[in-house]
Amino acid sequence: MDEPAPELTILYQDDDIVAIHKPAGLLVHRSYLARKERFFAMQLTRDLIGCHVFPVHRLDRPTSGVLLFAKSSEVARNLCEQFAEHKIKKDYLALVRGNMHEAGLLDYPLRVELDDVADKHAKADKPAQEAQTSYQPLLNSEIPFSSGRYPTSRFALIKLSPHTGRKHQLRRHMAHLRHPILGDTTHGDGKQNKFSREHFGVNRLWLIAKRLSFTHPVTGKPMTIETQIEQQWLATFALLGWTDAQLQQLDFIQ
Repeated sequence: MDEPAPELTILYQDDDIVAIHKPAGLLVHRSYLARKERFFAMQLTRDLIGCHVFPVHRLDRPTSGVLLFAKSSEVARNLCEQFAEHKIKKDYLALVRGNMHEAGLLDYPLRVELDDVADKHAKADKPAQEAQTSYQPLLNSEIPFSSGRYPTSRFALIKLSPHTGRKHQLRRHMAHLRHPILGDTTHGDGKQNKFSREHFGVNRLWLIAKRLSFTHPVTGKPMTIETQIEQQWLATFALLGWTDAQLQQLDFIQ
């Protein structure tokens, strides 16, 4: 039986750009590293709107949320320049291990992560690149279930805003802060990941690209595109004891 194509939601569209909500687990575009994959956000978006689209940024496969495409190479060039010059603001939501109580800016350089196949000819001794991430705790939870050596488990919902675009930056920065993102099988906590899969009943990286702010490449107007969090987040929030009233106080959740 053929696997059904993932369902995409168009968040915004005009003559020049289109933004979608990318589901977790979907690759942005074709890659020889994923030859067995059938579905890609770029092709699905093209088929959905009936015209070719150009990628201007990427979301890791396990990350869901706002993904922006251009409808022409000229528009794509403008948006790519905005990304390269850090003129585009990206805001994420993440569930992490442990409680967090203070906001901050992490300025921690990251070495280039090389892929065994794609980067086999790349130099492995490159100096670390600058990387900055702002983080802001939104809600904390402590639930009466053990996920390690303690009788309870603590988690936090946080807002993350990367100021640079290094590979796996948010995941690596949160791991550096000892608050790894739940479901991160590369940089995270194996015990916590197992607990979250079993207790929350969801196997995913708990990271969503919630909001993207930029200058429209043709009109010059400021744009902000935001997506709603998936239902599985709300179900997990309930398991963490967060009430609708608490969530409604957070305009970033809506």
